[in-house]
Amino acid sequence: MTGPTPPSPYPLGLRLGGRRVVVVGGGAVATRRVPALLDAGADVLLVSPELTPALRAHVDAGRLHWEPRRFAPGDLDGAWLVQVAVDDRAAAAAVSAAAAERRIFCVRADDRTAASAWTPAVTRHGPVTVAVLGGGDPRRAMGVRDAVRDLLGARTAPGFAPSPEAGGAAGGRVALVGAGPGDPELITVKGWRLLTEAEVVVADRLVPGLLLDELRPDVELVDASKIPYGPSRAQEEINRILVDRARAGKVVVRLKGGDPYVFGRGGEELLACAEAGVPVTVVPGVTSAIAVPEVAGVPVTHRGVAHEFTVVSGHLAPDAPASLVRWDALAGLRGTLVILMGLKNLAAIAVTLIAHGKPAETPAAVIQEGTTAAQRTLRSTLGTVAADVEAAALRPPAIVVVGDVVHALTP
Repeated sequence: MTGPTPPSPYPLGLRLGGRRVVVVGGGAVATRRVPALLDAGADVLLVSPELTPALRAHVDAGRLHWEPRRFAPGDLDGAWLVQVAVDDRAAAAAVSAAAAERRIFCVRADDRTAASAWTPAVTRHGPVTVAVLGGGDPRRAMGVRDAVRDLLGARTAPGFAPSPEAGGAAGGRVALVGAGPGDPELITVKGWRLLTEAEVVVADRLVPGLLLDELRPDVELVDASKIPYGPSRAQEEINRILVDRARAGKVVVRLKGGDPYVFGRGGEELLACAEAGVPVTVVPGVTSAIAVPEVAGVPVTHRGVAHEFTVVSGHLAPDAPASLVRWDALAGLRGTLVILMGLKNLAAIAVTLIAHGKPAETPAAVIQEGTTAAQRTLRSTLGTVAADVEAAALRPPAIVVVGDVVHALTP
């Protein structure tokens, strides 16, 4: 005999702006869920002894509150919703019990049947958000969600099929996908399509968090910024993960902020895959070098103002032996200079450019977290920009633009 049909959930859109939401757990599930809560304006309290680097970035930016310890029932005081993002069933049950005592709805990643609320499969299309509950079946919800996305004219397309010559061990393959500068809607159509079909996603710290929130629940999410060792060893480990997962027959997306080949080390990853016989698809991304200034009202070229622009990395100081940048030559150019990863060395860069003939009064702009809701723009001059950045407490990620284009669109 079969028991009675369980009651259907009551669909509801929660307006969480300014309201406390508690997230218990600091791992991959929390990394995927927190961006949507922040996007909803929730006052997020994260309780976990440890965090992923992506979550730590939210803490460092002041977007959420973090208690570096295990959960205590009092954490739910004043909360409207709690999301349990741990795989310890006993710990999750304790959070559920504390929530039930306080009549707070509780979402559980470990056991949907024990939860009092479910997170739906979500697709966003401009101002329209569609949430699908699949009767407790995440795969059904994802399938319906994807069909709705097609009807809305969103960014999906027919499935990712490798070319006949692709081959690869057990059909595995890798896609190097540029996620764009920060706004999740700036990923390309092809990039989004591959992301929806990925079985493994290896993500950088700066990829838009809302893209991760829309991944299927069975997708393996590898936080590349969490890989230990120095930069070279970490890159070797990323290369190994890409090759190993593809050789196991998985569809792997290497999701990178901006464009894979603009200071993104995408070329190294492609070479590693090619040497291992793993087929690779490269999907260009909207690079922050152009997009971030553009959104801030600074065109990198403008008729009668700048006929050229140069993009350089500022992660090394001008006098660093390993630096490959000819700052003396850049000082003599008349066009636009765009500096990525240069905030730490901005004072030294400005002094070097001025010492080689760049006028101190040359306009300069710094844009922090461009294309996102946290974007901040500072306009200054080459001679004072470093001090102005410090006074304004701007922080990475930020783009520096030097040249007359900074005021090209100013009335």
